[in-house]
Amino acid sequence: GGASQVGQNAPSTTAAGNGGDGKQSSITGTSTYYAGGGGGGVNASGGGTTPGTGGQGGGGNAATGTGNAGTANTGGGGSGGYYPGSHYYGGSGGSGVVILAYDPTKISATGGTITTRGDGFKVHTFTSSGTFTASDPT
Repeated sequence: GGASQVGQNAPSTTAAGNGGDGKQSSITGTSTYYAGGGGGGVNASGGGTTPGTGGQGGGGNAATGTGNAGTANTGGGGSGGYYPGSHYYGGSGGSGVVILAYDPTKISATGGTITTRGDGFKVHTFTSSGTFTASDPT
């Protein structure tokens, strides 16, 4: 499942369930989904033909062979492995992200990738280890 929705059960004996959708956020100024669930793998030897798709927010789509990873910097889940006669592993989860937004008239800060939203708020995005240092600008 994803952050806001459970994954689907397999709809038939030939199709796998899809991953649940992640949670939608507009913290950066653009509406984006994060933490979608990965799609389920199917057993091709048992007649499975349709692997599951990943949920919105970076969930990996299942494919032939080893499962696909979730999308980087979204926290999306990896998909299940597809079983075409050999055992394949599920995909890795996507790396996460930390996003902080604040009013620059009240806080001064450094760290991460810095952008400005349309409302004037500063947005700091971290996709790797980093330090956020804030102080009163007055």
